[in-house]
Amino acid sequence: MSDGFKYRAFISYSHTDEKWATWLHKALETYRVPKYLVGTVADGGPVPARIGPIFRDRDELSTATNLGDTLTEALKDSACQIVICSPAAAQSHWTNEEILTFKRFGRSDRIFCLIVDGEPGGSADEECFPPALIYEIGDDGELTDQRGEPIAADARKGKDNKHNAKLKLIAGMLGVGFDSLRQREQHRRQKRLAVLAAASVAGMAITSGLAVTAYLARIEAEEQRNRAQIEAETARQTTDFMVGLFEVSDPSEALGNTITAREILDKGAVRIETELTDQLEIQATLMETMGTVYTSLGLYDSAIPLVQKSLDQRRTLFGDEHLLVAQSLDHLGVVQTLKAGYEEAEQHLRDALAQRRTLLGSSAPEVAETMRNLAYVLTERGEFGEAEPLLRESLQIRRSVFGEKHPDVAQILEELALNLFDQGDFDSPAPLLREAVAMRRETQGELHPGLAEAINNLGFVLAEAGELEEAEALYLEALAMKRQLLEDTHPEVAMGLSNVAYVRHIKGDYDAAEPIYKELIGLQKELLGEKHPDVASSMNNLAFLYYAKGDRAVAIELAGEALDMRRTVLGDEHPEVAQSFNTIAMWSLEEGDYTTAESMLRRSLEINTNMLGEEHPDVASSMTLLANSLIDQERFDEAYDLASTARQVFAGTLPEGHWRTAVAVSAEGAALAGQRQFEEAEELLVESYSVLSQDSSALPIFVREATERLVSLYEEWGKSEKAAEYSVLLREP
Repeated sequence: MSDGFKYRAFISYSHTDEKWATWLHKALETYRVPKYLVGTVADGGPVPARIGPIFRDRDELSTATNLGDTLTEALKDSACQIVICSPAAAQSHWTNEEILTFKRFGRSDRIFCLIVDGEPGGSADEECFPPALIYEIGDDGELTDQRGEPIAADARKGKDNKHNAKLKLIAGMLGVGFDSLRQREQHRRQKRLAVLAAASVAGMAITSGLAVTAYLARIEAEEQRNRAQIEAETARQTTDFMVGLFEVSDPSEALGNTITAREILDKGAVRIETELTDQLEIQATLMETMGTVYTSLGLYDSAIPLVQKSLDQRRTLFGDEHLLVAQSLDHLGVVQTLKAGYEEAEQHLRDALAQRRTLLGSSAPEVAETMRNLAYVLTERGEFGEAEPLLRESLQIRRSVFGEKHPDVAQILEELALNLFDQGDFDSPAPLLREAVAMRRETQGELHPGLAEAINNLGFVLAEAGELEEAEALYLEALAMKRQLLEDTHPEVAMGLSNVAYVRHIKGDYDAAEPIYKELIGLQKELLGEKHPDVASSMNNLAFLYYAKGDRAVAIELAGEALDMRRTVLGDEHPEVAQSFNTIAMWSLEEGDYTTAESMLRRSLEINTNMLGEEHPDVASSMTLLANSLIDQERFDEAYDLASTARQVFAGTLPEGHWRTAVAVSAEGAALAGQRQFEEAEELLVESYSVLSQDSSALPIFVREATERLVSLYEEWGKSEKAAEYSVLLREP
């Protein structure tokens, strides 16, 4: 590992939270860093391909009198500390001691928190942060009364969710932006959980009453299992109701065109509750149907109450154990999953699974479907190992029911492949996905949404494995298929464009990626509006592409537009806004536009200070960048003050001899040299160069800058031989 540490992180936790610690340990050690980040240099040093090793203590300390040499050495040998925060952790003497010990090693800024229960700043029973997290450490190694601001990801219900919390921890550990990791998830694959609406795809507007008729035909077929005559009549009346609801005065206008589905649905939902009070079974079916259509439009808040009412009605009509009750439980779990209500979704799906096993037997296809839905919930929570056996059993059931070659079998093969990938098995997924693609081609033909999704999933896995040429070809095939199957303005077409642009960009094929980015941005604006965070991110990606091509002026202009958009939609005080300021500032400096660079850097410094406090390494980084800008403008006094302050902050928060501290020292020395204090400047510049030139984590631009500053110092000082000694280094490759 970089910086001489044995472990990437040390997990501190109360043994009450051992389940969380076990999950986090496995999740971190099996996480595969996006390939386009591996080898780049971030704040935490060169980005590795894998996160491990992670240290997790498995032994109780209840009878111990101190942490012991093993744990103390493990803490010392860990680059980061992750504290699992809960009321139990807040009251744990040993969790507090581990945090205090880690802080005494001078790495307070490398402590990251995962909140799993309780409330920060809550009552004595609710507080989730141990005292050593809440308060800063003094020069004597003891806690002071000065409160700090712990860096926390929040896995509690309704917060970051388990998966995003994991990504936030990893982003902090590696020193990269959260969006850099989330970008991989966005390009990863289409939503794996099929929305339960026939003839409709997630996000697609309803185009005619025929879509609902097709959906109800599916409902009818499912319900005929045990109640053929009754359910046929129910389906007929339900179909009549829905077709009437979606009728338009001129059918030729509706054909292929989007109509105002939200207004029709809202009115229909009211009609269902008021007009069918004497037909409770049909009312329950229609409520669930309406909830499903709302789901297909992404209107989860409207969908959940309807499906819940359908469930309650069916329980009243049929009792707790009935196939229609199980169906409603399954559908409710699906919608709650899409709404990120994972705890409720898991419980409803487990109840549905138990009922379907009892009523239909363990080999029924409905059982396999509920297993798949439950596996998806667990996947979204990052519990990949728990999801795998559900997928394997679902696959076994579907093979026994449908045979070896069937679209439903292909679907589970894809799910299993992606699950194994999530667990760090990078050899098995591609063969499974190739089998799924071949199976879909054989059973569904060459033009089908399921085939497009399977091809996209295979492309993702191959891109992550570095097989960029084949990945690009697959992404292009999937995109072409989606263009044929869907409207050009469909969200899945936008996702396909994003995938193609992404793989071309990381290939370095900038000319081919550029028009795709432009088309994507245009489509996103049409779908999401002119100002949206996703639009800003795509614009920022295009700006980096232009910069890589050498079109720096265009890159700066486009990055400025992305910055303005982020400020509009995210507010002025946001990490992405500060990041945009820094990007534009660095590019402006290279163009010699010191006025713009200085303005951007001062604003970034202000945002970071407000968000993180003055004693934070990111604030020190902003100070150093601003100091370098002022040095270029020969404003040495302020530059010296900023660089000196930055050096002190770095020294207090980073390990001794860190390259980021050396960059601040270099700026401090350059400012002194500008003031013609040559002896003091020499000491600092030589110190900085010796660290930067020996640390592989240091960015080459800073190594070169330190060398150039020594050459300039000795030339101004009249020491030509020393200047020549360092000038030779500048000519080396």
